[in-house]
Amino acid sequence: MTILIFVFWPISSMGQESLFTSVSEIQLLYKNENYQAVINLASSQLKSTNTIELAEVNFMIAKSYENLNLEDSALGYYKTALDFYKKEKVAEKIAEINLEIYLLLDSQNNLESNTAYYLQEVYEHAKRTNSNKWMIAYDTHIGIEKIKNNQKDSAKYYLFKALKQAIDIDSTKMQMNISTYIGSLYSRKYKDQDSAIFYYNKALSHYYSDTINFKSLNTEFGIFNNIGNAYRRKQEYVNALEYYNKAEKIELPRLNRKSKKILYSNIDATFYYMKDWVNAYDYLYKYDSIKDVINLKDQNSSIIAIEERYNNEKLRADNLEIEAKRKQNQNIAFGLGGSLALGSVIVFLILKNTKRQQKLAEQEKELESQKLATVLKEQELITIDAMIEGQEKERQRIANDLHDDLGGLMANVKLHFNALKDKDSPELYSKTNNLIEEAYQKVRSVAHAKNSGVIAKQGLLKAVRHMADKVSTSNKIEVEVLDHGLDNRLENSLELTLFRIIQELTTNVIKHAEASEVTIHLTNHEDIINIMVEDNGKGFNPNQITKTNKGMGISSIDKRVEHLEGQLTIESEINKGTTIIIDIPI
Repeated sequence: MTILIFVFWPISSMGQESLFTSVSEIQLLYKNENYQAVINLASSQLKSTNTIELAEVNFMIAKSYENLNLEDSALGYYKTALDFYKKEKVAEKIAEINLEIYLLLDSQNNLESNTAYYLQEVYEHAKRTNSNKWMIAYDTHIGIEKIKNNQKDSAKYYLFKALKQAIDIDSTKMQMNISTYIGSLYSRKYKDQDSAIFYYNKALSHYYSDTINFKSLNTEFGIFNNIGNAYRRKQEYVNALEYYNKAEKIELPRLNRKSKKILYSNIDATFYYMKDWVNAYDYLYKYDSIKDVINLKDQNSSIIAIEERYNNEKLRADNLEIEAKRKQNQNIAFGLGGSLALGSVIVFLILKNTKRQQKLAEQEKELESQKLATVLKEQELITIDAMIEGQEKERQRIANDLHDDLGGLMANVKLHFNALKDKDSPELYSKTNNLIEEAYQKVRSVAHAKNSGVIAKQGLLKAVRHMADKVSTSNKIEVEVLDHGLDNRLENSLELTLFRIIQELTTNVIKHAEASEVTIHLTNHEDIINIMVEDNGKGFNPNQITKTNKGMGISSIDKRVEHLEGQLTIESEINKGTTIIIDIPI
């Protein structure tokens, strides 16, 4: 269960004597996607006692937080805006914010138990007002909910119902969005890629029509990427690359670059299936490299917003206040005289030296703590390795004893019973011989099973394929294994550790992901072994995994990878699956 503590300061009509920012200023910043500036200005409050304006500002703050991926802060402002609109009985806005709250909570995997309440409010408004627009919105999102719950026939019913209504009211934008969802339903759930491509192309034709005034690059990018996915699943890789390349040429807005990572992963997989190793490796490198670019630019986003705030001519009041303080400090400095200036310098140096000594002491203390943590971690890893090694040696010993001692004994007993052939009881001989043969085969089976860790005679790749076949058969989940460059065997203990890691990752998918498809990539890049496990499950928020709270078996995997001096990366989005990437030097 996820618990969020909401910290927000909703804009209200109190304390208006200190307000100085107009609603139009905030609207302009919001239109220009200066979301951090919207939050900063609105938090200073604005010059308005109008409830509708206050509701609108709280709504813009909520959307700004959501666009900055700070959904926990957005929820409180949505609810405040909803209260204001309810006070003024603005029915359309009430329905709109109920839908926004539903989508927010649904994207966070139902943070509140009454998530369905907000969608139901949309339905009630649609019934009261006999509104086709809101009934289409309700049916569409019910259909999406059915897709998530693998109720594909119900999803198809609601989505086509919504599409018919959108056609009736001649809403091109709604037809575009619903056609995209229907394409996803056919591609992912029905595995009917031709139908999926048909509806994706319908969505694309709606996007290019003159009736849609606002063209979203994210929408165009998403449709191209989806068409590429459908062709890739049809194994028509040239066609898939054609649409992937169209998506790649689109320069996405600043806050949506993470979509590029998904695209690079899809292109990498396509080249891999085509056995074009050079291009596959190139896009795998792009996929890995874009993370650093995103992190750097995300760090700079707040700085850019602040610069835009101070470059705004309408905020000169802030600069006037700074200038007044500067003049005041200048007058005080002139009054102090030379002697006080000297004393100030001395005091400053003393304080600086004291702070430096305190900082050094804190750094030494932190260093000692890190050393202690490192020692404890090394001891823990040594214990884990010793335990694994002991288990493998015990398996080997049992296997050898069964095969060499008991197996040989049973074979010898069988030879002695062959003497019964000359006796007058052939029936007794046949029964005895069958029993001994059965016991002998059981001993051989136990011996082979006990010796099957990463099976010494098979190696890592065959062991993983064997595991995948067993999982696919027994868990109603399709596991695919793709390999490249594993022509030669690795050192046996390394193969064993890698197998245990892959086994644990697969177990996590079965237990937690609710996925129907898993792909295990094994790639040998000369001096690096790359493991990538992808699933199409429900995903999760990687930010919830910390050093102290990894969960889901991640902790033991992380320790094994760290012990091998490797690197583990987790990429996941809610309802878009999870990808675990591990690089191990060899």
